[in-house]
Formats: sequence, structure tokens, C-alpha cells
Amino acid sequence: MKDLLTIEEREDFEIDLLLQAIYRVSGFDFRRYMRTSIKRRIENRMRLERVLKISGLIEKVMYEKGYAEKMLEDFSINVTEMFRDPEFFKAFRTKVIPFLRELPEIRIWHAGCSTGEEAFSMAILLEEEGLYDRAKIYATDMSEKVLQQAEKGVLPLTRMQVYTKNYLQAGGDQAFSEYYSTDYQHAYLNPDLLRNIDFFQHNLVTDSSINEFHVIMCRNVMIYFTADLQEDVNQLFYDSLSKGGFLGLGSKETIRTMFFCDKYEDFDSLEKIYRKV
Repeated sequence: MKDLLTIEEREDFEIDLLLQAIYRVSGFDFRRYMRTSIKRRIENRMRLERVLKISGLIEKVMYEKGYAEKMLEDFSINVTEMFRDPEFFKAFRTKVIPFLRELPEIRIWHAGCSTGEEAFSMAILLEEEGLYDRAKIYATDMSEKVLQQAEKGVLPLTRMQVYTKNYLQAGGDQAFSEYYSTDYQHAYLNPDLLRNIDFFQHNLVTDSSINEFHVIMCRNVMIYFTADLQEDVNQLFYDSLSKGGFLGLGSKETIRTMFFCDKYEDFDSLEKIYRKV
């Protein structure tokens, strides 16, 4: 007779069952996310609910209305800021923009946009370069909650000093405060900046291509995916890019080890900007 499962094996099995339950109830598939990240979020939810075993969460997902959506918000990655990694946006401004100038229209996809800060940053950059009127930014995320927040264009006032610093380091030379108004608690982006941004739900794990794009941004999202899921998502991006289109990844992400790395030019290897050949 086989020995009983170890505590670690039993816990891993329960995580499998929980993720399967979430998928069956909601249609959102986290089974190929990095297990270490998922486990931290499960443990946090267990502490909040004062649940001792993962099986207790499975029961809630299966029988408690709306609980699967609560777990989805736990798993959603919402770390973002305006002009995050300023050197990336500076490189985009100086190196990619000259190629975009040659296009009659510009389609950009921000995949995993969270609350919209990077899409807002792109809108400002394109506005300053005189390209925003012929650009369309598609900003997608799997979380309806963060998309509803993004559509409002409202930012915490406490973050604007950091965002201003990022903007200047990214090559901005205007008064950043001209792009928003404030009250005692929030900063409100000028509505004109939102005119060419479409926010809508899209799941990188299960959904297909939504258009053909000249630029795709997916920065600091795939670090939470397993290697095989990264390959699938990068195939989605490759299929969604026009010939000569640009792919922007996060500082800890790469396509070098993937099947289609020879299908891209290292346009700016330091800032992880690749061009489809």
C-alpha cells in the first residue's frame, strides 16, 4: 500500500482542486500560473477568512455565490504606476516613435493593463509626439473591477509626485500637472487623454487575438506564468503583431529561451523591446 500523502503533497493537491473549482465556476484559468505566487494569495485569503484548510475555500467557491469572483480579485496582479521603469518609456520615445510616425494609423495593445496607468502614460507620450489623434490604445485586463476603475481616469493624489518624477525621467518636458486636475484626495486625468483608449476585459490564458497591432505592451505580467503558458501567450502576441511590430516586455521577462525568439529582432535588448521580423 502506498504511503499517505505528505503535508506538501496534500496541500498541492488541494490547490489543484481549488484552481479547478474556480475554473469550472468562473471560466478563469489559473492552473498554469506560477504556484509560489498563487500559494501566497491563497494563504492570505485563508487568513482573512480564518479558514484552516484549502478545502474550506473550495467549498466556498463551489457553494457561496460571488466567492469565485472574490478569489479572482486575489489572483489579479495590480501593481502598476505612471511611466513605470522610465528608461523603457524614454527608449520607446526615442527609438520606436520614429517608426510609428510612418504609419497612417497606430494600434497599441496594453495587455494586463490593471488600473490603466501605463495606458495613460502611452496616451501622454503619443500626445506630446503629435501622434495621438491617429492612435487607438486597447487596454485589457481579466479583472472587471480594475477596468471600471481605469475607465474613470482617477489616480491617488499621493502618487503624483512619484509619477511626475517618472515622467521627467522618461523624457517628458512639459508641466506634468497640466495633464490632470486635483481635489484634496484624487488626481483626475484630463478627459481628452482618455478619448482614444478602449478598456475591455480579456483573459490572456483563454482568449484569442483581438486585432492586429503595431505595438503590444505586456510588462511584468508573464513573470507570474509558467514557462509553457508564457510560450502560449507569446504565440498570441506574435500572431497579433503586424510585420515590423514592436513587443515591449518587463525588465525580468525575455523571449530568448522561447521557440520563436528568432522571429524577433532585439530592437533594444536592455529595455526589452523586440521587433517582429
